Amino acid sequence: MKVLVTEKISVEALNLLEDAGYGVDVALGLSTDDLVQVIPEYSGLIVRSATRVPREVIEAATRLKIIGRAGIGVDNIDVQAATEHGIIVCNAPTSNVVSAAEQTMAMILSVARHTPQANLSMHSGKWERSKFVGTELYDKTLAIFGLGRIGSLVAERAAAFGMKLIGYDPYCSPERAEHLGVTLYDAIDEVLPLADFVTIHLPKTRETIGMFGPEQYAAMKDGAYLINSARGSILNVDSLADFIAAGKIAGVAIDVYAKEPCTESPLHEFDNVILTPHLGAQTREAQKRAGTQIANYVLCGLEGRMVPTALNMAPTPPEVMEAVGPYIPACQMAGAVIAQLAREGISSLKVMVNGPLASYDVHVLATAALRAIFSESSDDPVNFVNADYIADQRDVEVVVDKDVASGEYANTIHLTARAGEQVIEISVTISGPHQVPRIVSILGHDLDLIPSENVIMLRYEDKPGKLGTIGTITGSHDINISTMQLSNSDADGTALVLMNVDKPVPQPVRDEIAEAVDLADAWYITLQTPGEPGAFGRRG
Repeated sequence: MKVLVTEKISVEALNLLEDAGYGVDVALGLSTDDLVQVIPEYSGLIVRSATRVPREVIEAATRLKIIGRAGIGVDNIDVQAATEHGIIVCNAPTSNVVSAAEQTMAMILSVARHTPQANLSMHSGKWERSKFVGTELYDKTLAIFGLGRIGSLVAERAAAFGMKLIGYDPYCSPERAEHLGVTLYDAIDEVLPLADFVTIHLPKTRETIGMFGPEQYAAMKDGAYLINSARGSILNVDSLADFIAAGKIAGVAIDVYAKEPCTESPLHEFDNVILTPHLGAQTREAQKRAGTQIANYVLCGLEGRMVPTALNMAPTPPEVMEAVGPYIPACQMAGAVIAQLAREGISSLKVMVNGPLASYDVHVLATAALRAIFSESSDDPVNFVNADYIADQRDVEVVVDKDVASGEYANTIHLTARAGEQVIEISVTISGPHQVPRIVSILGHDLDLIPSENVIMLRYEDKPGKLGTIGTITGSHDINISTMQLSNSDADGTALVLMNVDKPVPQPVRDEIAEAVDLADAWYITLQTPGEPGAFGRRG
């Protein structure tokens, strides 16, 4: 078998492939037409960002088993077409984490000590010592938003400077935060007033887009510094410029932008704003690491072993998919609900299958639930190949059990997840000619609901008139309740109600319901429509 490499990767990476016995051809600058002509003879393909791998290349690749992207993004590869043809697509998402963390530290130091500005002054023939009085990092408080791979490395490095570490990450366990020396907070507004420096390492999700806007900038400590090397769309740049101009924020350093390349913005006019052209992964070591990582992953794919960073679905035997496949959307829906009910990161997941379905290999159902759970907290693609790998990396214990005995329904899947001290239970099944997913139990309450895109879930003291009050409030805001299920009261007198509504519920309406009904608990769940990419999760 042969591997085609269409862009520059390290010599070490090429040697890995050759030492494993594979022929390696390096052909740089191939057009799409060129690639269509040569790809039929190759079993593996390695690209970076410049090579396009559209559907016509995939369809011509009669021998291709795996495509490796020596980097993170795969926008230049038609992943859907690859999946349809049974071709694995993988990337090297951890190749740049050290470089990105070091870039963050460089930006923190630069914005604190005005290093780029002082350098520019010197190059213009000036000597302006008094103009560039800086700020020490020692004993200052650093707020880290996002304690994933890069955020964790930043925490370790900042600790070496003697900084006090606080943070916000709803998916980081208290134990992990304690290990990193970070004091976790439950709300953004609790963190911002305490921080001298704020650094962002969050993924791009529906919740994080525009997360930092006027309210957050106003909540920051006067004279604080803001650093963003994660995703440009997390910041509202226009309002940020206003707070810089007013002197509320002392300095800003940014390496990422909503649209790249970025050559102009409201921030370009400020001397106390440091802008770099997305340099997080631009080190020799990161580039070398990307090549060697992707070479190893391509070898795994060629040899039929698990590819840890595969981005598309692995093939499932047809007989298993025929029986188990209809229940996959239900398990994805359950996973999305679990993720949105959890107040901390998931530490364990048990999947129990009851009914004739239990006679098949049902592990794919657990994978489906994990896919939805992790998709809620990641902007990297999560799928049926890498969901189990992510669970292993996050130390999530996964147990699959089954019993062919049926209960009230022909087949039922019971999922139990732990998130810190919280235990989340949900049971699902499917029904009707369209095999529609439905919730038949949640948090110990038996009910029967086909969830829509927007679900309100409330727990409150079971007293007359409360449902009417909820309906009055939603109706007054033009929010229609289409269907509803009310469980029996618990021993403590609380009831659980699930309502399908026709639109998302804004925060002011949530606050109004909470005040009027005296809620014990409330969740506002967003699910995608079945059939969409990543169905039943907020993200694909």
